[in-house]
Amino acid sequence: MRVRVVESKTIYRGRTVNLRVERIEVDGREFLREVVEHRGASVIVPVREDGRLVLVRQYRRAVDEVLLEFPAGTLEPGEDPESCARRELLEETGHEVLTIERLASIYPAPGYTSEVMHIFLAKARPAGRRSPEVDEEIEVVLMTLGELLERIRAGEVRDAKTVVGALLAAERLLDHRRA
Repeated sequence: MRVRVVESKTIYRGRTVNLRVERIEVDGREFLREVVEHRGASVIVPVREDGRLVLVRQYRRAVDEVLLEFPAGTLEPGEDPESCARRELLEETGHEVLTIERLASIYPAPGYTSEVMHIFLAKARPAGRRSPEVDEEIEVVLMTLGELLERIRAGEVRDAKTVVGALLAAERLLDHRRA
């Protein structure tokens, strides 16, 4: 497959995303594409000493729903993914990371965005007060992996990063138990 960018123009620059419109040529045929540019994000799957997972419940305007999710956030300019994961966990839940390991990096929607999400598994413990962003109303929710997987199967949890994080964490946690 031969791809050539014929024209590229940024038509919007925002705090979190930019929007670029491109005319591309693929094997001699031209197409228009809209690309949402995003710095990337980190997702953290926190497991407390008692085995319960730490999740957050918050309103998401884009889908006009309150969602149950793993803590996550956009990378600050120059910030590495692990530091972002640690920061977001503390800000959103008041938990600190004891140990951390990378599970995967995924493209949540490569059809229209450049975003990469870095997913981490961490042992975590309560560490103090939360400090969410001014525009974030977040409720911390604790549940077992089994409870989360059941909610995913029932269609109650539809956030992609949380579904992927739960499945990767389940595999990793089972591997640790077998070892």
